[in-house]
Amino acid sequence: LGLTIPTTYDGSGMDATASVIVHEELSYSDPAFCLSYLAHSILLCNNLNVNGSTEQKEMFLPQVCSGEKIGGMCMSEPSAGTDVLGMKSKAVYDESMDGFILNGNKMWITNGTLDGNDTGDIFLVYARTGNNRMDLTQFVVENGMEGFKLGQKIEDKLGMRASCTAELVFENVFIPNSHVVGQVNQATICMMRNLEIERVTLAAMAIGIARRCIDEMVSYSMERSAFGKSTIEFGQIQKAISESYAEYMAGRSYVYAVANGLDLMSNGNGLDADGVKLYSAKMAKNVADRCIQVMGGYGYVGEYKVERLWRDAKLLEIGGGTNESHHKNMIRDLKKMGNKLM
Repeated sequence: LGLTIPTTYDGSGMDATASVIVHEELSYSDPAFCLSYLAHSILLCNNLNVNGSTEQKEMFLPQVCSGEKIGGMCMSEPSAGTDVLGMKSKAVYDESMDGFILNGNKMWITNGTLDGNDTGDIFLVYARTGNNRMDLTQFVVENGMEGFKLGQKIEDKLGMRASCTAELVFENVFIPNSHVVGQVNQATICMMRNLEIERVTLAAMAIGIARRCIDEMVSYSMERSAFGKSTIEFGQIQKAISESYAEYMAGRSYVYAVANGLDLMSNGNGLDADGVKLYSAKMAKNVADRCIQVMGGYGYVGEYKVERLWRDAKLLEIGGGTNESHHKNMIRDLKKMGNKLM
């Protein structure tokens, strides 16, 4: 659970490439479970390790690395998704209490609930603490804090159904200074830095889905017979499988190339963090679509699992940054580079 956390805090002390390997393999088996793992290990654990103080790491990391406490990160709101800097949640410093009072709502929070009745155990929460658009601060909020409660468990999702998603509510939640992560009004850089590894690991989830679909296509079409021979002998099926494999390998190469060069303590790697997720998410959905087509009616029903993979893959074009946000971010960065791409 603490894959990138130093062994000092009971983590595994590994890097971005290790994170990609784990997320690809978990997603191959169950993308929804992997999504919950990502929210805990990357959005919570890694974020806290990079941005927290030594005292905060000692206080929180051993518990989240062991799984004693499970949680995630709270950024999106009912009216602030891609426009994350437009968030309305606000924390006001109270001198008499020597801490902050937090109010607001957070939406689409993975691990926001673990049982449908109460909040998860621990979260990193972004909130506005100043008048400027970028004046955000990051706080640790724990289950049991007065005023922190479950708004609703999000039901009837298209995919990722094994991963709990929730709305969380903060009503006059007192946050002591010990739970303020980083400097006040300086959390935007923390957010952007962690979005980079989040997007790379989401891309790893996509290649896990694609690889699983390719394996399912090959296995099914070797066993399925039509017109006196296995369907893998037909050109239409060969086209679907071969193109899927080529696209998967292109995505896999891109994902591992980015991960191999990613320093988890750095920032400014957004171009390829956006690019690798943009490509891989669409690729996984397309490969899953072909997989359903290769299986025909059997691909459309739950028995063969591939319809679930198609539904799960769609989330990767939305969560952690929509395709459209990646387009915007990449063009911004490419404009800065001008004609000096390489």
